Amino acid sequence: MIDHLGITVADFDASKAFYDKAMAPLGALLLYMVPLEYTGGAKVGGYGRDRPVFWLSSAKDKPRDRQHVAFTARSRAEVDAFYAAALAAGGKDNGGPGLRPHYHANYYAAFVFDPDGNNVEAVCHAPE
Repeated sequence: MIDHLGITVADFDASKAFYDKAMAPLGALLLYMVPLEYTGGAKVGGYGRDRPVFWLSSAKDKPRDRQHVAFTARSRAEVDAFYAAALAAGGKDNGGPGLRPHYHANYYAAFVFDPDGNNVEAVCHAPE
């Protein structure tokens, strides 16, 4: 249902460094930077596996609203690797890897806060 989404970040370079590391275990990377002449000087870049689907955009002021985004992991091992990479990149723990059976029996996820305090999740819905 969702084709792509974007969040605004206070420090694009710090957020890029975080997402470069956190997304790698999920098989995603920065695929495209929009040329500055099309953005009014804002840094805008898109991450994905095959095409950009998650976009970061620099802001003039620190974003006031916190967002939640969940990325699909292809395995529980990818969830674990995402969590470790995100923490190593400076993310803050918001719930380590594990089952969340209150969502459904195979909901295996991990949560971290990114540099702007956004709640970032990796989730695998497949059985072990």
